[in-house]
Amino acid sequence: MGETTVRYGAYRTDPLWAVAGICLSALVVCSGLALFGMMEFDERCMQGITKGVGALGHVRQQAFPPATVCEFAGGDVTSVGGRWPLAALLWLAMAGFVGCLLVALVAECFEPAPGRDHIVPMSRAAKLRRTGTAFFVTGTVFAGFYALVGWRLLAGPSSACSMGADWGSQAPQTLDPGFLPPQATCRYTSGITKQLNPDWMASLAVELAVPALLAGLGFALAWWRWWQERRAAKAPLLSAPHGA
Repeated sequence: MGETTVRYGAYRTDPLWAVAGICLSALVVCSGLALFGMMEFDERCMQGITKGVGALGHVRQQAFPPATVCEFAGGDVTSVGGRWPLAALLWLAMAGFVGCLLVALVAECFEPAPGRDHIVPMSRAAKLRRTGTAFFVTGTVFAGFYALVGWRLLAGPSSACSMGADWGSQAPQTLDPGFLPPQATCRYTSGITKQLNPDWMASLAVELAVPALLAGLGFALAWWRWWQERRAAKAPLLSAPHGA
């Protein structure tokens, strides 16, 4: 019996996924080094251990590359994540990862005609499974990271800063809570204000939605094409005369 499954085409995205995996590994390692360099860097600036030109004006947390920036009158002093060469490696790894990931996910939305080296034959059922896997992985990563960063806001936006601890009458105020990104300003009874989440985490929680949405679009298109194919295959059987 011959092959009865109608086969279509899909772009060969394995090299893109491989490069994205390498870039992601480099990004995780470099980000870990950058975050380690941020530990107590602001305190060292305020205590005068880390010196700059002029008086210290303000200390801020940089979202990406992850770094603590001490703003002195004569110029900024940045932790290791914001300096060469680690900052350059972080940007290169991020660009490679995002570029390959987005191109691979966009490619899943198309159904090219087979016959070229960069196109592999693939049934619509197989394409549905592949896009479903991509959507499940990217969606799980987005939902998991967003829940990790924003659970206090989801549990109670007005009391997010005091969530998870027994503050008694010294509970901090939660100002300007928001979900996109999941962020709020915490004002303590001493008058000090602080962000609920590090800026890089709040930004990443929203940015992870982009690959999840692209993967969802590819899955929706694959499901539509698969459903249309099944409906077309059933049409002759439904229209055939009974007893033929």
